[in-house]
Amino acid sequence: MTYNDTFIRACRKQAVDHIPVWYMRQAGRYDPEYRKIKEKYTLLEICRQPELAAEVTLMPVRKLGVDAAILYSDIMNPVASLGVDFDIVKNIGPVIDNPIRSAADVDKLRPIDVERDLGHILETIRILDRELNVPLITFAGAPFTIASYLIEGRPSKGYIRTKAMMYGEPELWHRLMDKLGDMVITYVRAHIANGGKAFQLFDSWVGALSPYDFQTFVLPTITRIFHELSDLDVPKIYFPGVSSGELLPHLNGLKADVIGLDWRVSIPEGRRRLANGFGVQGNLDPYVLTAPINVIKQYAKTIVDEGILEPGYIFNLGHGLFPEASLDKLRELTNYVHEYSRSVLSKNEYIRNVKR
Repeated sequence: MTYNDTFIRACRKQAVDHIPVWYMRQAGRYDPEYRKIKEKYTLLEICRQPELAAEVTLMPVRKLGVDAAILYSDIMNPVASLGVDFDIVKNIGPVIDNPIRSAADVDKLRPIDVERDLGHILETIRILDRELNVPLITFAGAPFTIASYLIEGRPSKGYIRTKAMMYGEPELWHRLMDKLGDMVITYVRAHIANGGKAFQLFDSWVGALSPYDFQTFVLPTITRIFHELSDLDVPKIYFPGVSSGELLPHLNGLKADVIGLDWRVSIPEGRRRLANGFGVQGNLDPYVLTAPINVIKQYAKTIVDEGILEPGYIFNLGHGLFPEASLDKLRELTNYVHEYSRSVLSKNEYIRNVKR
């Protein structure tokens, strides 16, 4: 079985023969086979069954031909080890039984024990390490995004309780950030030790903050996470989520390899704001997938033409796949990006001559 390392090479700004493709939420409800599995099991029940979780992870690799797998899991899984009770409720998302609202609540959070509480996730990673012929991306939720669920008690549009703690009790906020940062570092290390080949830190909702608040209340912890994981010889991706374009200039110096962009910032503008210090990933609006395939390809061509100008580009969406997406269109899109980029790269001296 030939191993496809195109995704790894792109993360490291090395030469590639085609632009690698993967999709956030690529194992999901757009797939009729997955929907049948969800009729029998909840997301958390699937996660607790390593063989099943591994199979769900593998399905989009087989069906779409993507260049990387992403672990089937949820960003909330590790908080159970901290002593937080939660459920993933249909049509709502994470719902916390015991939201964090006080210093006593923060103090009660215990250190994560991955082997004891999350061994099923590590076993899933080990299975996938044996089965995959593409790299496995593992992931964690970033501290702000996790904190927003823990404090609000469920998904929120305004993050009023979260910001109230941030502004009104900054010492308590930073204690919570420190505990969640420790959780992420320990969790990711266990993933990589058991076979993960890259990791992504999802900060899906941090775009709700101003640049000043991001720098003051979040960036120090993000910086610490990537600094403390810098010894891991795997690509490291930070995805600051939707509406985060104004935060990009403040990421310079982060010890990450790739920054994920949403569709509100073009690839060239994202690179400019990042001072070309990183590879970039993105950034098709997921809802373009509702269009006819010729329209989808036009959008993809524009993005690939922008991404391909410099080494270190990975094609992805600007956020996760949605249930109504078409598996057939995704397969055709993946093939198109591969074939079109291969034809361009074969003629592009700058990319071909990047050090192999």
